[in-house]
Amino acid sequence: MKIAGLAKVSLIDFPGRIAATVFLAGCNLRCAYCHNRWMLDASSVQPVSSIPAFLDWLQTRVGRLDGVCISGGEPTLHQGLADLAQAIKHLGMAVKLDTNGTRPEQLSRLLDEQLVDYVAMDLKAPLDPRYSDVAGAPVDLLAIRQSLALLRRWGSAYELRTTVAPSVDAAMLRDMARVVTEREVWYLQPFRSAPAVSPEMSAQPSLREDELEQLAQELRALAPGVRVRATN
Repeated sequence: MKIAGLAKVSLIDFPGRIAATVFLAGCNLRCAYCHNRWMLDASSVQPVSSIPAFLDWLQTRVGRLDGVCISGGEPTLHQGLADLAQAIKHLGMAVKLDTNGTRPEQLSRLLDEQLVDYVAMDLKAPLDPRYSDVAGAPVDLLAIRQSLALLRRWGSAYELRTTVAPSVDAAMLRDMARVVTEREVWYLQPFRSAPAVSPEMSAQPSLREDELEQLAQELRALAPGVRVRATN
């Protein structure tokens, strides 16, 4: 388990918390719009910190931070994730998990053992073959459905989120709205180009933030909790 990056203070990554965000290297998907594509192959990543050093540093922030967001990459790929979450909880800090939802067994353990307090799960596309197209790798849709079911039974705070990249159009969002329940918070995140994004993706048009706001009004008939996450 390699720490590819660390944001020492964030006011936006963990709702309602002053948090640090730790990025774990390695991912099982290859989304062309991902801003962290450089860390997807963990073997090529030079860690910015060891896990023990990170926890030592985190201990010096007790009373200043009240949460840690574990992001990636895909954190649930790592066998040591539960131990990391537990160590953070022992410091009295809440834990948020960012996940793509492809590993429900690992998610189930974290929820059952009360090792996370908030989960943000990606909903990348409609639950059909288009999902793998957007993700850039084969996706087991049953696993996605299982992760959704786990969160819906969990009873604590979570959100769904979709990056509206050029590969995701309005028709797809309408199909996705039928999957989201009335009580779920679903964030639409406007696509932003960055150096790590696939050049082919950056060259394509995508829905603007104002267009997403207009579309969200329509989608609320099916998914009342849909919101547009502002980028400014």
